[in-house]
Amino acid sequence: MAELADAPGLGPGPRKGVEVRVLSPAPQSPGTHPVASSDVPHLVAAPDKFRGTASAAEVAATMADAARTAGWTADEVPMSDGGEGLLVALGGARYTTVVTGPLFTPVEAEWRMLGTPDGEEPLTAVVEMSRAAGRALLPRPRGEDPVRATTAGVGQLLLAARDAGARRIVIGCGGSATTDGGLGAYEAVGAPAALQGVELVVACDVTTRFNDAAKVFGPQKGATPAQVAALGVRLVDVAARYRQETGVDVTGVPGGGAAGGLAGALVALGARIEPGFDLVAGMVGLPHRLEGADLAVTGEGHLDPPSFDGKVPGGVLALARARSAQGNDLPVLCIAGGVDASLLARPPQGLQVVSLTARFGRARARAETLSLINLVTTEALARFCP
Repeated sequence: MAELADAPGLGPGPRKGVEVRVLSPAPQSPGTHPVASSDVPHLVAAPDKFRGTASAAEVAATMADAARTAGWTADEVPMSDGGEGLLVALGGARYTTVVTGPLFTPVEAEWRMLGTPDGEEPLTAVVEMSRAAGRALLPRPRGEDPVRATTAGVGQLLLAARDAGARRIVIGCGGSATTDGGLGAYEAVGAPAALQGVELVVACDVTTRFNDAAKVFGPQKGATPAQVAALGVRLVDVAARYRQETGVDVTGVPGGGAAGGLAGALVALGARIEPGFDLVAGMVGLPHRLEGADLAVTGEGHLDPPSFDGKVPGGVLALARARSAQGNDLPVLCIAGGVDASLLARPPQGLQVVSLTARFGRARARAETLSLINLVTTEALARFCP
């Protein structure tokens, strides 16, 4: 476990005393998948999480189980758009490090490592900012402190990953409790030179600019109108500091406002921002894994118009349409906990939508999420079977 006195933001002393704890010795292989047979129909299950009820891995396994029971082959590809669930989607050896939490209380944050020291590819660490500075870590009820909340723990995770040998770090920006412009993480790292030789990639699903982070995300984190205004002023000052110290103007970077400006701070430290779904899809080989599919099944907790702008359901549908445009149609089924009425009435072309809430009621949709997903998937197989 980390020695708390040696971690920035937790007490005085040098950073080098922090210890990384390894929870599993060997990385998983998200790219390994069954080969589809031309004689047996094949399903690819590529859902996001159902927030509060089931992880993406649980949902994918349930969809795949329904297919296998019906005599299909199936490939489980839990997905993420760069927010919470990134660790599940990308897999890897499990590590934990004790870092500063969003309200300065120590938290044990999990992260992952892909590859091996003697492998052909550089070691890649996967970090979810929410594990160190997420709203889920706040005390309940009403534990928000949108002005004081810090991203210091995220910077500490970056240093821990570096010290463990990572030469590439993928950072998921979602579920944050913070609007500090990433200043806590920036100060914990110290300077871009501290991560020299480490490739930083930020995965996010928004294009919000740095200076807009307070007004766009502040109210979601409990900020009052007065606090939103104060946070906006602070973001302007923080951006000026980054510009002065690193020469990087983060204010014009699309997505720089993700996670309350953390993405912008990471850009100042040398990172680049990539659309989260595209990054994850590429890392797990989703386009290739869809090539042999007869049906793709995706899903998320609530389907609405933004689901088709950088989110998992929209990304899966876009990949299916790309395959269909080449003359090889791929139908897509999307199962969601809830669905906006407009999408239920007029789903996008090529997509069949099922709302668990609309069909089974809100109580059952939340209490029996996985069993209902299994049922809906099973019913759909006969309709889609080639």
